[in-house]
Amino acid sequence: MLQKLYKKLFLEGNRGVFILLDPDRIDTESVRDVLKRAEKNKAVKGIFVGTSLLMNPFFDNFIQKVKENTTLPVIIFPGSHYQVSKHADAILFLSVVSGRNPNVLIGEQVRMAPLIQHFGIEPIPTAYILIESGNVTSVEFISGTRPIPRDKIDIALAHALASWMLGFKLIYLEAGSGARLPVPEEMIRKIKEKVPLPLVVGGGLNTKEKIDRTFKAGADFVVIGNAIEANINFLEEV
Repeated sequence: MLQKLYKKLFLEGNRGVFILLDPDRIDTESVRDVLKRAEKNKAVKGIFVGTSLLMNPFFDNFIQKVKENTTLPVIIFPGSHYQVSKHADAILFLSVVSGRNPNVLIGEQVRMAPLIQHFGIEPIPTAYILIESGNVTSVEFISGTRPIPRDKIDIALAHALASWMLGFKLIYLEAGSGARLPVPEEMIRKIKEKVPLPLVVGGGLNTKEKIDRTFKAGADFVVIGNAIEANINFLEEV
């Protein structure tokens, strides 16, 4: 499959913000408001849609509504193989490489792959690396994996290097939704220095200062979700 969106978004020197919309936590009216504000913010490069659990049975409809209300790229950020939609522009083809649970390393991907090909969705091979954040997050619990300790920078770096050598196209460092602590800046700095791939960082970025420090450390993109759910005006600060 051609990787047109990947090249346009991640390989042309772009930096910016992705907004994460969780269909389990946000209603349609709020989605419209978020998207309207996101369109006006030049820092926002795209919309991620996904959730760890998926209590909402209308995932496909949710993606369609998002597409109808934005010109920004809509990228699925899947928590399971149930989160695939023909309406999306692309999907982060995630593997939780920080853990040793075979289901989230390759099992869910095997279930998703035929649908992704059938719908013609652009897959973006993404190494998903969970980092300890000071509290147990939904993604940690649902994935059945332990995050990399936040003081083990060498271990995180080794996982990122292995992911690059295996052919992944994107590194995603994740502290987790609602994380008490974001990904450590020194960890971001080391990985960016050693791994020649676009770097996405998410989790715990609930202030402008934290976002600025994450960019300064070397992140190419940051992901914000909970902070906007708590205060939609936060979008104007980014």
